[in-house]
Amino acid sequence: MTPASKLRVAFIHPDLGIGGAERLVVDAALGLQSLGHSVDIYTSHHDQSHCFDETRDGTLRVHHIVSPFPRSWRGKFHILFAHARQLHLTKFLLSSSAPQHDVFFVDQLSTCIPLLRTIGGKRVLFYCHFPDKLLAYGAFVEGKLQKKNVGLLKALYRYPMDWLEEVTTRQADLIVANSKFTARVTTAHLTSIKSTPKVVYPGINIKAYQAPVDWTEPDIVQVTSQRPTLISLNRFEMKKNAALAIEAFALLREKTSVQHISQSMRLVLAGGYDPRLEDNIRTLNGLVERARSRNLSFNVITPPQCQLSAPSFTGTTANRPDVLFLLNFTTSQRSALLQSPSTLALLYTPANEHFGIGPVEGMICGLPILACDSGGPTESVVDQPAEQRTGWLRTPEPAIWADALEEICRMDGEDRASLAHRSKYRAESVFGMDSMAKVLEELLVETVETGAVQTLPVKGIAFVFAFLVGLVLAVLSRL
Repeated sequence: MTPASKLRVAFIHPDLGIGGAERLVVDAALGLQSLGHSVDIYTSHHDQSHCFDETRDGTLRVHHIVSPFPRSWRGKFHILFAHARQLHLTKFLLSSSAPQHDVFFVDQLSTCIPLLRTIGGKRVLFYCHFPDKLLAYGAFVEGKLQKKNVGLLKALYRYPMDWLEEVTTRQADLIVANSKFTARVTTAHLTSIKSTPKVVYPGINIKAYQAPVDWTEPDIVQVTSQRPTLISLNRFEMKKNAALAIEAFALLREKTSVQHISQSMRLVLAGGYDPRLEDNIRTLNGLVERARSRNLSFNVITPPQCQLSAPSFTGTTANRPDVLFLLNFTTSQRSALLQSPSTLALLYTPANEHFGIGPVEGMICGLPILACDSGGPTESVVDQPAEQRTGWLRTPEPAIWADALEEICRMDGEDRASLAHRSKYRAESVFGMDSMAKVLEELLVETVETGAVQTLPVKGIAFVFAFLVGLVLAVLSRL
């Protein structure tokens, strides 16, 4: 098979929302589709009011296989239910009524891989974002895991989950990671995987970020302003550390050298918000309290057409708030915030992020980036030498970030234009969707050309475990 041969590619993603992982799947699917391949996306959850436009307007074929299992039980057992939901999805894919595909692109969750190979007889490429075993135990800093206090029951629960993750991941025909950082961490902590994953950086649809903005659209009017603006685009999750942006913003406003700008400045925190998730609720509540504690006025909104109403908070300010919390922004709102002449910088607050598409989105629009000096952003953002800079990589401490923001605010027009040119060039040449699609095409063709799948003896314990998981969850879901 040659790259000219057209493949039937099936993407498998657990929850097709509006996060960075979902953006990767959508752009990868769009890229392969533009190269002439047949693409289908399968998911266990697809909320039409909480997804990217391409997944609901017919641009991509999305198959929502509704699972009988919930996401969790009383806020617990998320990964257990995730396995069960993917097993249910896999059952459909292995049925005689399911469309036929040449190769599977499995994203995030690896549960289905051995079944697709040994029963379905298909080759599988697994795209690894980050090992779940590390996310479950606490904050990860490269080289060590800062573990939370884990009780005996949690340890007993996690042991088979971690084992299952490793044993199913290594069954993939090809493992691909979203950054060199993730590739290093994966091989260091999933020790039975002997080969280092190949790195394919997420690519973005550059044309979508360069499309003209209709500044008169109601949803755009809702979020744009002539006031100097700092933006942060991230899901409302505790690990994204958006509190850092609020604290740094508050300190910046105290700096006398930029008070002519900072006193009229606003901070927009925009991202996905799911009221089903306790983490999202707690994070938003905490950020609102953080703004109050810093005497910053705030407002919490959703797009006009959003079916989800914004949570109610006392003390909101509809007129010129210092901090605007934008929940479940639309594609046009994102483009407007990134392209607005009043936007001064994009703040990317997570530390040790696996890759982070946010900095690339800002770079393609020519914005200065302020990000943490760890994880994926160290591969996307250039800090030094200064003449090649596309952003600032700094330790996630409010005072240090405030100093960097002061430097950004004091840039003159010539320096800002030079940085914008460098940023756009780097984003287009390294992180464009077309580049990613061509690399993925080569890897998928390589995977298929491996030949027919030999039915390998799979440990009976894996199937017994999968059966028991499904049985237990079937009982729990009806409690």
